[in-house]
Amino acid sequence: MQNIKEKEQEIVREFELFDDWMDKYNYIIDLGKSLPPVDKDFKNEKYLIKGCQARVWLHAHYMDGKVFYSADSDALITKGIIALLIRVLSGQKATDIVQSDMSFIDEIGLREHLSQTRSNGLSNMIKQMKLYALAFEKQNKKQ
Repeated sequence: MQNIKEKEQEIVREFELFDDWMDKYNYIIDLGKSLPPVDKDFKNEKYLIKGCQARVWLHAHYMDGKVFYSADSDALITKGIIALLIRVLSGQKATDIVQSDMSFIDEIGLREHLSQTRSNGLSNMIKQMKLYALAFEKQNKKQ
């Protein structure tokens, strides 16, 4: 299985294939469409990420020393963005998730091509994913 840096570099290479940002946005939207459906039990206030322009539900579970995420959004671009983040972080060790710098976001130019509110939402998605990982990491150390 690829580590976080390897997944990030794979995404950077994919985005280099596109000449303009309309094509990149379409690719992000397609990624969102390919996101597996979230269990309806996780589409409620408890799993809603605060501070996002669109509604984004994020769930995480811990299995065999790794964190796995599922998510959904009511906005196509946002759903694609969370799909990108899941692709990079899901199935990784909690410690690696917490320590990841997510540099691929700036390498592909995503943050600079988002509105301020969407950029804030992106930061909140990453923050929530890392908080889940941190919680699992602490819980695992207690055992």
